[in-house]
Amino acid sequence: MSQDQDQDEQQRPAGPGPLAGFTVGVTAARRADELGALLQRRGASVVHAPALRIVPLSDDGELLAATKEIIGRAPDTVVATTAIGFRGWVEAADGWGLGEALLGRLRGVEVLARGPKVKGAVRAAGLTEEWSPSSESLAEVLDRLLEQGVDGRRVAVQLHGEPLPGFVEALRAGGAEVVPVPVYRWLPPEDPGPLDRLLDAAVFGGLDALTFTSAPAAASLLSRAEERGLLTGLLAALAHDVLPACVGPVTAVPLQAHGVDTVQPERFRLGPLVQLLCQELPGRARTLPVAGHRVQIRGQAVLVDGDLRPVPPAGMALLRALARRPGWVVARADLLRALPGAGRDEHAVETAMARLRTALGAPKLVQTVVKRGYRLALDPASDAKYGEGDG
Repeated sequence: MSQDQDQDEQQRPAGPGPLAGFTVGVTAARRADELGALLQRRGASVVHAPALRIVPLSDDGELLAATKEIIGRAPDTVVATTAIGFRGWVEAADGWGLGEALLGRLRGVEVLARGPKVKGAVRAAGLTEEWSPSSESLAEVLDRLLEQGVDGRRVAVQLHGEPLPGFVEALRAGGAEVVPVPVYRWLPPEDPGPLDRLLDAAVFGGLDALTFTSAPAAASLLSRAEERGLLTGLLAALAHDVLPACVGPVTAVPLQAHGVDTVQPERFRLGPLVQLLCQELPGRARTLPVAGHRVQIRGQAVLVDGDLRPVPPAGMALLRALARRPGWVVARADLLRALPGAGRDEHAVETAMARLRTALGAPKLVQTVVKRGYRLALDPASDAKYGEGDG
């Protein structure tokens, strides 16, 4: 069990979890099961679709060529960016019969490790890092290199699934000879079906949050949305209805390039990412005093006095329409337009309303106003009826 999972077990609250009633999309290829488990323990429904696949290390000719180049001519500095990547590099070299030669060459080289996990991987290989930033930021690594001066120096950079053009270009502009080490590469998934279903859920109202743990995954999702003509819809959803949550600032770059504002935890780990969602999603939910009850409208369910009440999609559509103007009468024709695929028969509203009342377990929450429509029975003392919003 990971540290994130262990802490989650200790902190798990009784009753409905903070993410109960919310649906969260997971785009991760690596550690998706761990992230999904952390979310589900907090009550979330999880939709997983890897936005990427990883090229197996031993099959990658570019890595073999870079490894031989480094063995043949040692760099002055090696920058290790990810623990899984550094371990994979050593394991792949072992598989090619080059492991000892690579480690022997790196023992005489300055090794910079991006963070504590990378530092652990470097030490596990029998090497010692020269320095590691407390911020876990590649920008700080770059600043150190440039401050010390890289003109005429040979710097090997272990890439982590994407080219890191800004990092590499800055070193080259400073006069360094850069040897990229493409330890693993991200490619689109072989079967785009799950990713397409995740996209549809994000664009058409089936998700409350979308999580990203790597910049390539974010870029891949955006690229697939553009291929399908859904990019505008996806960006609109991420701006309003779907919370985009990134594990860190590097991961957020492709989204921010499209004008998407993301949320990120202070510590770039899965556990803090889940804790952030536990704060953000309930904070975005609409809570109303209705017919003597406290009603919180979540993504795919409703909390009535703290009890979780799953509601069918048609019922949620009606409830959201009523909650936009709580306490005011909403005409059947307007509610019909809110129902997905309902057509023109206002009887569909009555059927969906009956199911909504049953699901809520408190029929008096929604009042029928004869010949006019329906209204949420907002408590008289509340001033929420004058507010706007769609919960």
